[in-house]
Amino acid sequence: MDQGSDNGVKEQAGAPATRYSQAYEGLRSLLLSGSIEPNTRLTEADLTSMFNVSRGTMRSVLVRLVQEGYVTSEVNRGVRTRSFSPEEAADILEARETLEAALAGKAAERATEEDIAGLRRTLEAMREAQERGDQVAYSRGNREFHQQVKEAAHQKTLAAAYDGLLYPLVMRQYRNMSAPHPRAGSLEEHQAIFLTIVTRNPDAAVAAMRHHVSSARQQLLLD
Repeated sequence: MDQGSDNGVKEQAGAPATRYSQAYEGLRSLLLSGSIEPNTRLTEADLTSMFNVSRGTMRSVLVRLVQEGYVTSEVNRGVRTRSFSPEEAADILEARETLEAALAGKAAERATEEDIAGLRRTLEAMREAQERGDQVAYSRGNREFHQQVKEAAHQKTLAAAYDGLLYPLVMRQYRNMSAPHPRAGSLEEHQAIFLTIVTRNPDAAVAAMRHHVSSARQQLLLD
């Protein structure tokens, strides 16, 4: 094993604040942000410079991201950002709808007062963002709301399955850039989900989340 590879293994096994974990989280966030086009080749030289790590460390990061499905690795083509066929995308979004609806149902059963307070604050921030036309802040609140519902479910197995779907990559590949944002009715749908959780109505929470995710899916460009 060369020295760079050894450094990568050591850093991977270290504390959470190592260069390995920083490079992993940084590249993963970059991929999820959608700022890199699907099927773009990623080179170790560029990435090691970007994240200031050894090639061995970056190689370990890329191996992990390949295993998790964020990127692909093929002989003679190298490591590339993930590209989904319409059929793959539809399957992932359908699974997301099922899992997130189930998580909402569990949140209605198990959310703590702290969970509910967090959801209320996020909804208020989303409302304010919509009123001032701040699309970036609204999108940030939207992501936070869904994350909070997942956490309020207190169901680790469902949450792990949901996290492994990579649906943000699908959303970014197929998003309709000409569609208005936020989508009409989006805030009201989030409010409806919140009310079902506050009133401890699991069946209504499942239905409200399913309707919301299904409505959002309709705006994707899936031919």
